[in-house]
Amino acid sequence: MSMTEPDQNDPFAEGAAAAKARRMRSVMIAVVLVAFVIIVFAVTMLKLTANATHVVPQT
Repeated sequence: MSMTEPDQNDPFAEGAAAAKARRMRSVMIAVVLVAFVIIVFAVTMLKLTANATHVVPQT
């Protein structure tokens, strides 16, 4: 393989360090997104349960 021919395993023509950095950045974005979804879900559940305890039963 010559220097001008692209490597089939490296489609972005980046080095191993850049690929590892991109992979770690992607993992961190995924972790932050999952944490955000969990926080929004937890806050929603807390608000719903707080409102459910204040409901006055109808007679």
